[in-house]
Amino acid sequence: MRPLTTVARIACLSEAPAGVETDLLALPWFDDDNPDSVPGLDAAAAGDVARALQSREFCAKPFEILFVRVSGWRTRRVALIGAGPRASFGTTVARRLATTAGLAARTRRIGALAFVCRIASASAGRDTWTSLAQAIAEGLVLAEFHNGSFKTGEPAPPIPSWTVVADAAPVDLAPALLCGQVLGESSNHAREMANAPGNVLTPREFATRIAALATSGGVTAEILEHQQIEALGMGMLLGVAQGSAEPARLVVLRYDPPGVTSGPVLGLIGKGVTFDTGGISIKPAELMDRMKDDMSGGAAVAAAMRAIGLLGAPIRVRGVIPIAENMPSGSAIRPGDVLTSAEGKTVEIINTDAEGRLILGDALWYARQLGATHLVDVATLTGAIVVALGKITSGVFGTPDSWVDQIRAAGDAAGDPMWPLPIFDEYREQLKSEIADFSNTGGRPAGSITAALFLKEFAGQVPWAHIDIAGTAWAEEARPYQPKGATGVAVRTLARLALDAADWAGRV
Repeated sequence: MRPLTTVARIACLSEAPAGVETDLLALPWFDDDNPDSVPGLDAAAAGDVARALQSREFCAKPFEILFVRVSGWRTRRVALIGAGPRASFGTTVARRLATTAGLAARTRRIGALAFVCRIASASAGRDTWTSLAQAIAEGLVLAEFHNGSFKTGEPAPPIPSWTVVADAAPVDLAPALLCGQVLGESSNHAREMANAPGNVLTPREFATRIAALATSGGVTAEILEHQQIEALGMGMLLGVAQGSAEPARLVVLRYDPPGVTSGPVLGLIGKGVTFDTGGISIKPAELMDRMKDDMSGGAAVAAAMRAIGLLGAPIRVRGVIPIAENMPSGSAIRPGDVLTSAEGKTVEIINTDAEGRLILGDALWYARQLGATHLVDVATLTGAIVVALGKITSGVFGTPDSWVDQIRAAGDAAGDPMWPLPIFDEYREQLKSEIADFSNTGGRPAGSITAALFLKEFAGQVPWAHIDIAGTAWAEEARPYQPKGATGVAVRTLARLALDAADWAGRV
């Protein structure tokens, strides 16, 4: 993982906490810690740590914060951040603790924050230190995102300078911090695009932005316009777009690492519906404003491609992002219409609000034409996945199981939890059509499963996985580590999948 063209913004300091010069020192605190767990802290705080623990003002519950003033140290303030049980501590908790600290520092307009990398076990090896440092860097940078960019007269809180303190690390952590920085930045780019309203992020503007984002990481980008899409025979993508005054776009991203001319080619496909009214099958007015985030999958692919390029992944990658706006008008597709896909398969439109699978179907086919040997698509696809898994976990479908397992492992490491659902052939009966090869929806029962089976029709015989992020792309309620709004889900998962290609290439 060698960054190519980015500059490190997170300092790494090997120093005991008492010697760190900063405006605020953030210190993870486990629920079995005592006042003497960090030498000299309670004395410097005039016994405030012991008093807070004894009175249970501070219990080290996850993401609980206790601010104490200290004297005799090079910082004047320390924030103890509850890390919960020591046995549960890992990269996901560390990432969230860092974001919690970063957001708290920004709210208080702190100029410099130093975060102490504490290890739960004294016997932790080099890999543990490296993975925790990367996660902390990701978390700090994730705290830089501001979802009020369209507010006037209310400037964003300043971003502090970041330092990670690791006085006992047995390995140089600077490369891990830089990797975490890139992944955090890329996630924020995806969040920024998902946060943009539909009148700003039109299909043409979205195509321009994601091409610029990917090329900033050394990835090449090509934007296909209406005539080129038509020449490819992408009747499903064009069908979805035909109700809008905004023309469809197809963005193709290519990453070819130096010296790699053979082996697997990873295909990443992201849904890019910049606004989804539901079309003729129009959605209810309530929460329709949220449909500006229906391009979160496409943003995740573009942002992941930036990270893949900057971090020098060892595998060729192709990104395909179909972009459209789903609108009702006199030219919009109707329930009962039949569309012909680029692969030649015909689809009866039962519900025009099941549009994401249509544009993804053409994009999956095209990724295979570009040589992709392994496919992953990401989409805010179904409300059914929210019913099944809520807002915490993404759904994942695919074949073979070993490929799905690889995607899940990447998600777990990246802090994007997902859960597999079945795609048994029997469910395909729900997609039967009397007049076409199949229909675009199988009704309410098992809605996320039949949507995945629709996509499987266009994945060919190569390993394929579908990640449904309809429940996880947007946080409805703020948490200490996640403000309300776009989450950037799947960016780090896709990047890690490419970066860890040596672990699965030739086995899946």
